[in-house]
Amino acid sequence: MLRIAYFGPQGTFTEQAARALAPGEDLTPYETVRLALQAVRDGAADAACVPIENSVEGVVPATLDGLSDGDPLVATAETILPIHFSVLKRPGDGGIRTVASHPHALAQVREWLEANLPDATPVASSSTAAAAVGVVEGDFDAAVSAPVAIEHYPLEELATGVADVRDAQTRFLMVRRPGELPAPTGADRTSIVAAAVNRTGTLSDLLVELAGRGINLTRIDARPTRNNFGEYRFFIDFEGHVAEPRIIDAMTALRRRSHLRFLGSYPRADEVAATIEDGAGNQDFLDAQAWVDAVLKGEGA
Repeated sequence: MLRIAYFGPQGTFTEQAARALAPGEDLTPYETVRLALQAVRDGAADAACVPIENSVEGVVPATLDGLSDGDPLVATAETILPIHFSVLKRPGDGGIRTVASHPHALAQVREWLEANLPDATPVASSSTAAAAVGVVEGDFDAAVSAPVAIEHYPLEELATGVADVRDAQTRFLMVRRPGELPAPTGADRTSIVAAAVNRTGTLSDLLVELAGRGINLTRIDARPTRNNFGEYRFFIDFEGHVAEPRIIDAMTALRRRSHLRFLGSYPRADEVAATIEDGAGNQDFLDAQAWVDAVLKGEGA
């Protein structure tokens, strides 16, 4: 049985994601994303499930920073969950004066709270599940939590299926220590982090290497390096798998232009196939290399 660390405590959306990505495995919650990742680096866990981005609130900085620092880890799978919340309270309690949750969760139910609990004060907590624990312990009157929290805590639902944005989603990654990668499927995503010299056109130079090979980006974010003001690392996701000739060609070019960390190639949860432009398919790159090889052997021109 695999040991899977996840951003906890019990009762979070990350637990739901870990169940989806590793059904039947041994799940252990950790208080922070960084601690879950460190458990993998230290060998206390075989893999970790962590959130990477939300369609409403954007990226999860703790995950980006945790993957770019320390010993390398690589993503091998992803899942995307629809984000609908439950509002939990103690059984029998009446008035709701405080409602606690993670800041991302509170932002996604702001309109619902204003309409249904206008007199309640929102309170930030370290996670949606920590908010539920706080309700159990009497620190808060209600918690905005993942639906799975009701399985772990002696609370009752005041409401469920709560979300201001009905199609809100969060993407989660399963990450491991470097090793054998998942095989290409034709519907894959590759993730990297690139740190380049701070000068005019740095980001443009990196993106040109991808665009010139017809490689479609799916996400790009910047985070400070924490070394010098104005220096950033670029987190880039794009279609394709590192085992493909067209991606290999792009990765070698990116490595020449920047300090590159490979964060994984893995099947896309939405199973969307990569967009391949005319002249930019894997066979086109193989044919081009074969032509060069023939030239070097004096067999063609």
